[in-house]
Amino acid sequence: MTVFNKKSKIQDHISNKKGDNFTIGFVPTMGALHDGHLSLVNKALEENDICVVSIFVNPTQFDNPEDLKKYPRTLEKDVLLLKTVSPNILVYAPAVEDIYEQKAVAEHFTFDGLEHEMEGKFRDGHFNGVGTIVKRLFEIVKPNKAYFGEKDFQQLAIIKKLVEKHNIPVIVEGCTIYREKSGLAYSSRNERLKPDYKAAAPFIFKILNTAKEQFGTKSAKEVTEWVEKQFNNHDLLKLEYFVIADSKTLKPVKRKSKSKTYRAFIAVYADDIRLIDNIALN
Repeated sequence: MTVFNKKSKIQDHISNKKGDNFTIGFVPTMGALHDGHLSLVNKALEENDICVVSIFVNPTQFDNPEDLKKYPRTLEKDVLLLKTVSPNILVYAPAVEDIYEQKAVAEHFTFDGLEHEMEGKFRDGHFNGVGTIVKRLFEIVKPNKAYFGEKDFQQLAIIKKLVEKHNIPVIVEGCTIYREKSGLAYSSRNERLKPDYKAAAPFIFKILNTAKEQFGTKSAKEVTEWVEKQFNNHDLLKLEYFVIADSKTLKPVKRKSKSKTYRAFIAVYADDIRLIDNIALN
């Protein structure tokens, strides 16, 4: 397995390998890899000749400088973990200068309103940063397919819109949320949870499952009010938002329609660690 720090080096390596029937699967990450990432890597390996994994903590998608500073950087450990999976993995672990050259500044994007919902309301400029780095990585790696987890469902929808609007020749695959035995969605942030908060965090998925059950017979407003009440009574977890939205537009649902699909989205603070999750409702 080879680790590349320069875009020119990995581009040269890929161009020497790539032929008419040679396919590249791509898994963009910010490192601190876990089993959720590995599930994406394994799918990429199953469906392509090689898998490229990028490990890059992207500064332009952090609206909170402290969050950027605290984000775990574990490149050596990540590389060792990937080595246990397959030798057919190329790692691209660039410095900020290799990606952004002169200055780390995000481009401005419009995603037909997807960027204004949920995360967009609480993380100023976040999706401009996501769009900037993903577009840049697609230009560097030129993958046939790229793999993203559904835990970041809004991000997944935005990346699909990015590909559509900018005519980028890559197939974006959404992959099922990978969960710990407790039900907590795998996240690099989970490692920073203090023991009491780690023990409490599976409550999030429990609430999502109950909300799904209730959505069969109750209105979105009733379900939302019930969820908010559960967190108001919780000693450790603080609800930032709970939204039931149309799966395609991400607009909050006002009245249910049998012809539409819906998801419940949630963001919760466990001490100073922000956790997100979602679940399909129908």
